[in-house]
Amino acid sequence: MDMIASRDDVRASRFVRASRFVRGGGERRLKVSFEFFPPATEEMERTLWDAVTRLAPLNPNFVSVTYGAGGSTRERTHSTVQRILQETTMIPAAHLTCVAATREDVDSVIRRYHDIGVRHIVALRGDAQGGAGTKYTPHPGGYSNGADLVAGIKKIGDFEVSVSAYPEKHPDSANVDADIDMLKAKVDAGATRAMTQFFFENDLYFRYLDRVRARGIEIPIVPGILPVQNFKQARNFAERTGASVPRWLAERFDGLDDDIATRKLIAAAVAAEQVIDLLDRGVTEFHFYTMNRADLVYAVCHLLGLRPAHPVAM
Repeated sequence: MDMIASRDDVRASRFVRASRFVRGGGERRLKVSFEFFPPATEEMERTLWDAVTRLAPLNPNFVSVTYGAGGSTRERTHSTVQRILQETTMIPAAHLTCVAATREDVDSVIRRYHDIGVRHIVALRGDAQGGAGTKYTPHPGGYSNGADLVAGIKKIGDFEVSVSAYPEKHPDSANVDADIDMLKAKVDAGATRAMTQFFFENDLYFRYLDRVRARGIEIPIVPGILPVQNFKQARNFAERTGASVPRWLAERFDGLDDDIATRKLIAAAVAAEQVIDLLDRGVTEFHFYTMNRADLVYAVCHLLGLRPAHPVAM
């Protein structure tokens, strides 16, 4: 009983601390942001807006909307961002890449966002047109990389610009030092926040953060959290992005391919363990990759102590 009581005391202290962060209490306030992707079908549209409606009362710092390879979702991204801007109180951040596009084309997208009132852009170089494993080649008349894109955005308007960061390095980078060189270039060009690629081992994030700070980079490096809706899908994402999948995570989902209910419970437990540990170690800002689904993200935010700004209709 003493051991059980001790564990309960630890859990209770964690959740009390989370609540203090949320309310203020003389400490830093917790911040969360959510990432969505533009829907391709009517059914996906309904799923997205169900997620938006569910998560909006948590009053996120901002929400971002992804941009398909080579601008393939340009119009859908734009319409999704515009609808969030018009129909919710959330602040949208539009993703933008420079793959397979001239500077003029990219600049026109930036100006369109400015015209509708968007003031936050997530600037990303983007993936090679040939897919994972192929060499990235800049468009001869386009922005050459993420830092170049950030500089271009800042020339056009007074945008807040967020960028990406990679605790296990970008797949195209020679090593972590080269990767941090690029992050430094993006910061020097005007980026004021970085959201990391998802990771499952928190020590990877803190080792990376130490190296980033040692280079004099002081912007927030916000951990990207992926609540695992589907383990096979998450593992495929990880393979494409250079993120590692620890054996312990695979073992937790082993044998659950056809057991959706148990998978959800395991996924919630894994994500909760990760964010509470990050909170214990001083992290107060989180970026959630929602996959356009709200249930796991909402549950994890609840465990962090976040509560709706107004009642949520169920």
